[in-house]
Amino acid sequence: MLWHLLAAQPEIALFASLAIGFLIGSFKLGPIQLGGVCGTLIVALILGQSGARISPDLKNIAFALFIFALGFTGGPQFFANIGKGWRYGALSVVEVIVVVTLVLCAVKLLRLDAGTAAGLLAGGATESAVIGTASEAIGRLGLDAAETARLQANIVTAYSVSYLFGLVTIVLFASQFAPLILRVNLREESERVWRKLGGDGALAEGQTLAMPPLVSRELKVTAAAGRSLGELEKQFGQNISVQRVLRDRSVIKAQPSLVLKAGDRVLVGGRREALVAAIPVIGAEVGGGGLPDVYVERVDVMLTRPELHGLTLAQARARVAPQEGRGVFVAAVTRLDSTIPALPGTQVHRGDVLTLVGNKEDVARGASKLGYIIRATQKTDFVFLGLGVLLGIAVGRLSVRAGGIDLTLGTGGGCLLAGLLFGWIRSRYPLIGSLPSAAAQILKDFGLCTFIAAVGLSAGADALRLIREFGIALPLAGIVITLGPALASLVIGRWLLKLDVPMLLGAIAGQQCSTPAISALVGVTGNATPVIGYTITYALSNVLLPLLGPLVVGLASKMG
Repeated sequence: MLWHLLAAQPEIALFASLAIGFLIGSFKLGPIQLGGVCGTLIVALILGQSGARISPDLKNIAFALFIFALGFTGGPQFFANIGKGWRYGALSVVEVIVVVTLVLCAVKLLRLDAGTAAGLLAGGATESAVIGTASEAIGRLGLDAAETARLQANIVTAYSVSYLFGLVTIVLFASQFAPLILRVNLREESERVWRKLGGDGALAEGQTLAMPPLVSRELKVTAAAGRSLGELEKQFGQNISVQRVLRDRSVIKAQPSLVLKAGDRVLVGGRREALVAAIPVIGAEVGGGGLPDVYVERVDVMLTRPELHGLTLAQARARVAPQEGRGVFVAAVTRLDSTIPALPGTQVHRGDVLTLVGNKEDVARGASKLGYIIRATQKTDFVFLGLGVLLGIAVGRLSVRAGGIDLTLGTGGGCLLAGLLFGWIRSRYPLIGSLPSAAAQILKDFGLCTFIAAVGLSAGADALRLIREFGIALPLAGIVITLGPALASLVIGRWLLKLDVPMLLGAIAGQQCSTPAISALVGVTGNATPVIGYTITYALSNVLLPLLGPLVVGLASKMG
């Protein structure tokens, strides 16, 4: 009865796959968590035995929206890291070369068809988007409907089997095995790097700072009498700022030229360590109440100035004239929805979101020197979104012939490139193209999982056949394809590129586009230093790996 209901109303099978799949994907076994995509696919493969099928049109629309949103959110970081982020970006190139080589070796040794080869690529590289680009490529091979359906089903089955083993492999490699190979204590090394970047201690899991990095105090001037505000602030590297001055019950505007007098009461804000050192130089701390309340603002600013790309926060502050950077402090740095340490030694990239703290006037001035303020909005620019997807579809129809193989990006590759372009345009011209991060995340999550559920339902009948045909070979191949580029990057990154171990391991997790791996890694290190390397390779690999789908399909079909 249930099977007949699912076949008659496939929308029930679709939403059941999403609901049950995300429930399964939420369970954790140590550092391993399948995630909603893999969970959805497993449930869809089971429910697909009922004969439930989703319209191909819905599947194509869902994938187009997902891949465009993926490119849109990663566009600023992708273009920012081409060239200047070459040390980390080189690891994404290593990933591409080694993965393709290993997949083609598996095609030769195991006599894999194009669909199984593409699924092995998607699972071994733990990149779900490859399923969509490879499925489209198979649809353009000119095969009959039955053979096309069989090869597309093989993509999904090979992915589901190899992904599980690839996921476990990359999580354990990044967080456990790689530090053993390098003979380093990962937590101690991460603390060392944290301090090198200007941090004063690392946080363990579940800990928060009892003493926040940005603080303010009300002081009575004694020792600093006769000194100007500008002189005092310069002495402490512009890491403190006098916000208010009370003299003879009158509030005086705090400006660099103002000379303090004994008995003045001042409100000083800034970085905690600098303020602690400044207190005895200025005077003595007193109870609050004498000065009017001072309110600070927190605003998110998209960094767009090319001359600041690649500089550390300390270097960026040093380049700014004291009067322009006065009273502005960076509380957080967000890159690709990941928070990285906002330390003096942290490098910033174009496309980063900097959270500025200070009074309204100072923050507005600082934002104008960095980029533009991201205004809170819940509205999506559907004109921009629609034009982007249309351009992606048009680009996807273009094809070139190389070595006897027709290479076409398809809707997936075209929408990915269009998303990159439109995301970059949005970062340069913020008045157009609004796509709030929450809306973009919904497009990515729902679009990908709807697509995955649709192809899983259609592949259900062929899944058991492929597993019986190859047996343990597919899981082993998935492990090798995951481990190969990780080992190569470990050697190249450590001994050739001289990368710090926490950032290197984060970059290896990023080149595999593995969120579970970076989560496990951060848990082991006790701080966010691995995220610095992760965001760069994640941005690049999220673009490069999906484009390999049509390439592998074309090469495997010629070899088969």
